[in-house]
Amino acid sequence: MKKVLLIAIAALSLAAGAAFARDVKDWRDIHRAHEQIQQSIREMERARAANHYDMAGHGAKAEELLRRAEHELREAIEAAKGEK
Repeated sequence: MKKVLLIAIAALSLAAGAAFARDVKDWRDIHRAHEQIQQSIREMERARAANHYDMAGHGAKAEELLRRAEHELREAIEAAKGEK
């Protein structure tokens, strides 16, 4: 299960890095990163359920961090939309 968690975190890191490494042209760029975070949350939920939520607390922590990132990206999108 650690392997699934590491893959999810690596995918999240890659997606976030790719999204912010290039110039952000408008809120749609951030929106794509937001969608990837939402997908990561769904994958983490499935992984935790498949392992009967027994990941020594690490799965729950990873999911919590993904949800916090999702919230911040949602706020960033709204802020970017408001600046236009």
